[in-house]
Amino acid sequence: MIYSDIAIAAFGIAVMADLFLFKNSMLTRPAFWSSYAIILPFQLLTNWWLTSRNIVMYSPDAIMGIRICSAPIEDLLFGFALVLSVMGMWEFWGRRGVQRY
Repeated sequence: MIYSDIAIAAFGIAVMADLFLFKNSMLTRPAFWSSYAIILPFQLLTNWWLTSRNIVMYSPDAIMGIRICSAPIEDLLFGFALVLSVMGMWEFWGRRGVQRY
């Protein structure tokens, strides 16, 4: 698998988990989109810094070639999947309650 495949799969899995596994429907909540709007500029800034300085380099064969702020678009897909998954798990486990021993 190349990075594009992994990023697209992570995005799809995160969306499906939100809708069908966790049943949070985070994607329909303004709070999720507000949180993501706060996170996204920092992700873009970090990606720009790492890729424009060649600290992180991607093989042209592993990515689609579309770049935003010097970073491949796959990074945005993967970052979105991470944010959605973490927020979804946080909400899911918070609803269920964690038993402490």
